Amino acid sequence: MTRAIREWFRPTAGKRLLFFLSADLLLSLMTLYGAYLLRFNFHIPPKYLEHFWLIYVVLTTLKVAAMAWRGQYRIVWRFFGLGDVRRVLEAHLLAYGAFIVLLYLFRESFMPFARSIFIIDFFLSFLTLGGLRMAKRLLTESALPEGYRPTLIVGVGGGGAAVLRAVATADPSCKPEAIIAWKEHGLVGSRIDTLKVYAPERLEELVRRYRIHTVIIAEEMPQKELNLLIDRLENLGVRQIRRIRLLGEGRERLEEIPIEELLARKPQDLDREAIGAFLRGRRVLITGAGGSIGSEICRQCLEFGAGELILVENSEYNLYRIVEELGEERCIPRLVSVLDRKRLERLFAERRPEIVIHAAAFKHVPLCEANPDTAVENNILGAMNVIDLSVEYDVGKVVNISSDKAVRPTNVMGATKRVIELYAQNIPSGETEIVSVRFGNVLGSSGSVVPKFREQIERGGPVTVTHPEITRYFMLIPEACQLVLQAGAMARGGELFILDMGEPVRIVDLAKKMIRLYGREGEVEIRFTGLRPGEKLYEELLIDDAECKTRYESIYVAGQSDYPIERLREEIRALLDGEEKEEALRKIVPEYRPESPAS
Repeated sequence: MTRAIREWFRPTAGKRLLFFLSADLLLSLMTLYGAYLLRFNFHIPPKYLEHFWLIYVVLTTLKVAAMAWRGQYRIVWRFFGLGDVRRVLEAHLLAYGAFIVLLYLFRESFMPFARSIFIIDFFLSFLTLGGLRMAKRLLTESALPEGYRPTLIVGVGGGGAAVLRAVATADPSCKPEAIIAWKEHGLVGSRIDTLKVYAPERLEELVRRYRIHTVIIAEEMPQKELNLLIDRLENLGVRQIRRIRLLGEGRERLEEIPIEELLARKPQDLDREAIGAFLRGRRVLITGAGGSIGSEICRQCLEFGAGELILVENSEYNLYRIVEELGEERCIPRLVSVLDRKRLERLFAERRPEIVIHAAAFKHVPLCEANPDTAVENNILGAMNVIDLSVEYDVGKVVNISSDKAVRPTNVMGATKRVIELYAQNIPSGETEIVSVRFGNVLGSSGSVVPKFREQIERGGPVTVTHPEITRYFMLIPEACQLVLQAGAMARGGELFILDMGEPVRIVDLAKKMIRLYGREGEVEIRFTGLRPGEKLYEELLIDDAECKTRYESIYVAGQSDYPIERLREEIRALLDGEEKEEALRKIVPEYRPESPAS
């Protein structure tokens, strides 16, 4: 019951509109009648009241319209300042000016009417309506209820007063105490509304002085600068760090800072011209087109001017979703499994792709461990079907998506990826250039740790981490996919490219940072569950040191791994037909060492 009452009195845009509109209607009636009383020394002749209600309706309608036009029904009480006083005056000048015109045009409808009433009412209305807003601000500031959070604004976002109003609109529980001019150093020492503007060097002092609970960032910052700021705030014990989006027209939004933005390694050598030349006007077939990687590759291919996209996907829902999103005539959706060689061959014969990007695979390590037969069949036989048909139908270039789990694999998924790397490097391919691209985890992909942690935090925890020391590489999906296409563009056949994923990240540190960013530190616990079957503490990108730099810093090329193709095919057939998958995989990939789950 108490919570319901508190929610009822919680300020919202709708409640503010209703309050101010109702108050303005009532106060306008009182000021107009008061003007009559003052004009006639509190004895109003009856004939002057004959058109009172007509005058009230017309004048108040004009006044409300002008006040709405000047934004006076969207203001936040706590930030009513001198600028808003000016806007109230402008609204009155406009409304009363329009009334003079109507009075001149329709004089007979309003007479008798003493012009001095008009002047008296103008001043009474301006003082009363403006005074109401200022009084509401003073009352609000002097009686902030429990639950209001001391807030620090970092940056002015191109307009300090607008940022303050936007913050109060987006979250009325935030009470700004000070502003830091992150870039506009010329504002230091000035005031925006009633708040003083400080230099960035005063950050620690301000957080301690005002016991800041929430920091709202109103500036765009480079990734490194943003990370440093968040680290400073976290060390100071700030409970919540958010960012405000000024979307205009009262559509302000406070949002959590995406962890992807803080962790992403953003390569500086993306060669858009090379990717465009690779894809422009070409027929591109993408397997796994509805998955996290496949769908982003579809988007990138369209952006870089591919002539036709053949979307191959085994999941009806995933295919429907990506087709609906792209909505392009250039997209040819085909509900085909890479295991169905006959249908896949008909598709190759029909569409004659010039580029094939193979992204279809089972990637969830524990599920592949629990279903090794299915994982081996899908990841190996499916990839072989795609590669073999590409060679048979003279596809110009094939890009096979691999994984860092293929390096000294400890699980079925990684071992299957390594088998296909070997197959792609050693198959006689004629005019078809076949290349594999290996990279680590992409942020935000389906089944990855970031969306899982986000969901657990929103539920109130616990956040589950398998091991205190487990680490992973991370990259944003769009950037990883662009580098895949860039590697494809530079390939000449037989290469195994490796994307530079930056430094590995401890997963427990990632969990802690996400909890802090959501303002839930102390509320959400981290629980260690033990390594899952096939899971490694540390992922690697290289089997040995025999890698070479390319002309791009973000892309390396590994040394050639020779494997007699007929022997490889024979061993793959034995793997697919046999019962002992682990032993057969180890025969092809001797470095495969299955690990038992650890606690």
